[in-house]
Amino acid sequence: MGVDNNQIITEVFNAFLHNSSLVGISEFSSGHINDTYFIQTEEQTDFVLQRINSDVFKNVPELVSNKVKISKHLASKVPHLTEQELRRAVLTFVPTLAGNYYHLDAQGNFWNLTYYIADSQSYDTVTHKEIAYEGGKLFGKFINDTSDFDAQQLVEIIPGFHDVPKRLQQFRDAKEKASDARLAEAKSLIERVQELQNEMVLLQQLKDNGDIPTRVTHNDTKISNALFNTDNSGLCVIDTDTVMPGIVHNDFGDAIRTICNTAEEDQKDLNLVNFNVAYYEAYLKGFLEELHDSLSDIEIAYLPLGAKTIIFIMGLRFLTDYLAGDVYYKTAYDMHNLDRAKNQFKLISSFEAQYEEIIKLSKSIHKEKQI
Repeated sequence: MGVDNNQIITEVFNAFLHNSSLVGISEFSSGHINDTYFIQTEEQTDFVLQRINSDVFKNVPELVSNKVKISKHLASKVPHLTEQELRRAVLTFVPTLAGNYYHLDAQGNFWNLTYYIADSQSYDTVTHKEIAYEGGKLFGKFINDTSDFDAQQLVEIIPGFHDVPKRLQQFRDAKEKASDARLAEAKSLIERVQELQNEMVLLQQLKDNGDIPTRVTHNDTKISNALFNTDNSGLCVIDTDTVMPGIVHNDFGDAIRTICNTAEEDQKDLNLVNFNVAYYEAYLKGFLEELHDSLSDIEIAYLPLGAKTIIFIMGLRFLTDYLAGDVYYKTAYDMHNLDRAKNQFKLISSFEAQYEEIIKLSKSIHKEKQI
């Protein structure tokens, strides 16, 4: 990180009402979209400063407004907590000196600032059932605590984010314009999309028909967006850039996608990529423990399809970006998006191979919660 960048970050940080003196800057490496920095202060109240990618997110003021509304609503659920305790339980945003919750710098970049949650940890992959279970409780609690928030107050930041027909059209458009070389490399995955597409539109049809309700959903529930205590108890849900109206299956599915993958999402050795049913069981138990009474029978019945559908969507998005020339996700090498796509479609194959066991487990856990 160069001196000029440090100077810009310092200027941006000091546009916020934090009453602190900056002593250190370091960059967080995770995240496909935004640039995120850890800010250390002399007062030992540390912060997370985020530059929001306005090429991806076209309406940043409303995005930030969504995040702040949900954080304030979640905070209202725990009025007994002290200010320090609240900052560990809920993602807490810092206003600017001008009274906004975002800062627009001289280069046209948007930034927001949150309190850093100390003595916490996150996981890119899950290695213990207790993490899956606690993750289920954490994301289940998020949906339960926002169940009385009117989702129509939120702006749909990325219209059709989990809309499979829309994602399929984007895929077809990218395929039409793709180079012959990329089409050849992706041939087997393109054929797999065609095999799966009819089943993968079912949840969207149920949503459009009103058979499953629209709720406040996080829409990026990968396990790395859950923070845990050092004893692995769930602490806080983070990265709420895509909080907006949605269906519960999207949040359930995206969590399962990352929790139950036995490898990281860009692992090239597909022999290491499998669907971990034990983690699925643990996550589902924690998830339903927090919000079983909030979900309808039809919502619960389609949770397994939610998992498969979100894995498909993610694989499709990686594949589409590869065909389009890597214009959306950050990549480290030429075939990065293709490797990510192969990874997700291998995960679907492993899911399908264990589907009967997954359905049996899901029905058993649902029955337990009804007793």
